[in-house]
Order: sequence, then structure tokens, then C-alpha cells
Amino acid sequence: MFHLSNPDLKARSPWATLRNVSSVEISPIEKQEVNGEIRIPGSKSFTNRALIIAALAKGPSTLTGILKSDDSYWCIDALNKLGVKTEVTDDVVTVQGCHSKWPNEQANLYIGAAGTIARFLPGALAIAKNGNWILEASNRMSERPVEPLVNAINDLGGSIEYLNTEGFFPLQVKGGGLKGGPVSISGKVSSQFLSGLLLASPYSKTDVTVTTPDYIVQHAYVKITLDLMEKFGVKASYSDDLTKIIIPSTEYLGRNLQLEADASTASYFLALAAITNGRIKITNLNVKTNQPDIKMIDVFENMGCKVTRGEKYIELIGTPNLKGGFEISMKEMSDQTLTLASLAVFASGPITMRGVEHIRHHESDRISAICTELTKLGIKVEEYEDGLTVYPGTPHPATLESYDDHRVAMSLALIGTKVPGIVIKDPGCVSKTCPSYFDLLSHVGVNVQYFDK
Repeated sequence: MFHLSNPDLKARSPWATLRNVSSVEISPIEKQEVNGEIRIPGSKSFTNRALIIAALAKGPSTLTGILKSDDSYWCIDALNKLGVKTEVTDDVVTVQGCHSKWPNEQANLYIGAAGTIARFLPGALAIAKNGNWILEASNRMSERPVEPLVNAINDLGGSIEYLNTEGFFPLQVKGGGLKGGPVSISGKVSSQFLSGLLLASPYSKTDVTVTTPDYIVQHAYVKITLDLMEKFGVKASYSDDLTKIIIPSTEYLGRNLQLEADASTASYFLALAAITNGRIKITNLNVKTNQPDIKMIDVFENMGCKVTRGEKYIELIGTPNLKGGFEISMKEMSDQTLTLASLAVFASGPITMRGVEHIRHHESDRISAICTELTKLGIKVEEYEDGLTVYPGTPHPATLESYDDHRVAMSLALIGTKVPGIVIKDPGCVSKTCPSYFDLLSHVGVNVQYFDK
């Protein structure tokens, strides 16, 4: 059982912020609107994929624009404990690739609450000819399933065992290599299982043919994985729906790469302009990204906002009357379900979000969490197994839980920009993907008051 009042502080890395802050109060800005330009930190999805690939590659790689957050810290920390040499300067990291031979063949590795590393590292270890590693995770990550990935890697000849509960972290991974051939893996719980399998597959003895028997909850993240693999020299072939992917037996080659800004983080600031009838310009992101959360700009437009799609920027101008009264599948951009739920409070009619049953298994049960907290604000919600309906209303002041979940905290903070008296507990959880979130809110004019522990 996940306990609201006990955030797993061990999972907060040295790159975390707000360590001594118990809560923040978000207050409406004086003019009730924002007007600013902002540069968004790097993408978590790109950062951790690129780090794992660069570590496995032959030769050095330099990655520019990494996200410096808890998730990426624990990834780099694990790579260092495996003997991979890295050097971090600002948002640039140089990785000396180990050519799939981990220098330290025994290590205890802690990955915090990083779902990406939990799904990417087991296969990357299993491909080694020798080694014996223990993988431990945060309390919540140890409650999140990993069985589909473990089964697939073991089906290819890997050796991964559960140390406590069947299907969950902690894990023991033994080197021995992968034989290759056909393998099946479910994509309905998390696309990260499929991505983790793909990242390791080039080092199998023969080509790997991956099939997905059900469906993939977020195709775009699998495409990001495949595109990054190709940038490092591994070109897979695949069907249009990604349910069949063939990965050649080959190797990654080190390279220099500029990573994209995080479209998920950008969406909160575009939503801020939408809520306050203001203007936000994201100066380092364009709509050509494969990150699925970029599709939120279409939702903003449908709600009446004006979006300008520049070559190197995205600008959103809000509207005094956000349009509601619609139903939408959020499956492909499920991380933005809570963002839209917060917007829906101020819309002209109810908004129903479906297709996101899988987000009940993220850092928190996100559907339950957002329904509980919106209800505290006096907002009417209807909860379904795969989503929710939010009815517009007039929120009243309240102290809200963050559930040790960055997406919950970041979304609820948006409501405070329109409603006085919104206090969010344990805001430090945003360090998982955006340690500077509240600083960035202040930068564009939002009033943020910090309360010490």
C-alpha cells in the first residue's frame, strides 16, 4: 500500500530540489494572466534512452541538453557503478561506451523511482557474457509490475530472477547473453517494457523478432526508442502499428547528440497560458517532435486557444472562455491526463478522459489521486476504471496531497494560478522530472510561497 504521508525520500537524488520544503502555496497572479517566454529542460524520455545506448556503444558519446533530474541522476549513478565513465557539465554528459562489456561485473544498483531505468537496465545487463548484479528500486517502483519485460528477456535466454515478490523489484540479473530469435511481449501496461527489450536486442547472437499480441498504450515512445537506436547505428524494421519489429544482431556506435526539450513539461506552461488567458512562448521546442504530449497543443486549440507553430518555438495565447463539453482518449498522451483534468475545472462544460487505465500503475494511482484532490476542492468528478469526467466549478481553498507524484503536483499547481489558497504538500516530488518547476512558474509571474519543514 502506498502511503500519502510518507514520500520515499531515498529516491530523491542529489539533483533534487526543495529538500527542506514541506509545502508550497500557489497564488493567483495579480493580472490573472501570464505573459512570458521560457526555455524548457531536456526530455526525460530522450535522456535515459540515450544514456543507456551510449553506455552500451562502442566509443564515446556526448549528449547535450540532458535533463538533470532524479531519474537521470540514478541512471548515471548506476552506469558509474557498472564502471562506465561519465562526465557531466551543466546539461552536457560525455559517456565512454563500454562496448556491451560492463567493467564492473558485480554491483548493487539503486534506480530510485525511475520507471524508464527499471525497464531499460535489466535487458542491458542481461546481454553481458558475465556478471551478477542486484537491482533495487524505490518503494513505489517496487510495487509497479515488471514481469512482462522479465519474461521476454528470459525467453531470449537471459537470466533474471525476483528476489522478493514474483513480478516485482528487486531483481537479480546474471550475465550470459541473449540468443535472439522470436519473442512476444505485451504493450498494454507500459510501452517501456517493449522499449527496454528493443534497446538490448542488438546484442543478441541472432536477429530478434518482437511481436506484441495485444496493443501498445503509447506508440510514440516506442518510435522514439527506434529512432534513437537508428541514430546510434542500429536500424530496425517494423510494421506500421509496431506490433512486429525486427532488430538486427549488431552494435551501437558512439556519437554526439543534441537532445530535445521535454514536451511533457512544456505542456504545463502552455496550460498555464490557457488557464489564465495569457501568453507563453516555449523557445526551444517545435511540433515536429515524436514526443506524444506535443498533441496537447491540438487540445488547447480545440478549447479555444491560439497556437503558433514556429520552426524553433511554440506560442500559445489563451482564451477567456475555455471550451469544454467533449470526450477524448488520452491513451497516447496519458501523462497529460491530469493536466487536462485541471484545465477542465475552468472549462465551459464537462470533459471526459478515457483510455488511461495504465496510469493507475504509475508513481501513484493517478486516476484515483486526481479525483480525490479535485473533490477536496469542491469539484464534481466521476471516476472510471480507465479515466474520469471533470465538471466545471468554483474551487475553494484547500491543502492538497501530491502522492509523491510529480505529475499530480505539477497539474494541481495550475489550479492555484486562478484560485487563492491552494497549498500543495511535498512539492519536492517534482524533482523526478523537473526540479526547477516552481522556479520556472515564478519566472513567468506565478506567486509561489514556500513553507519549510
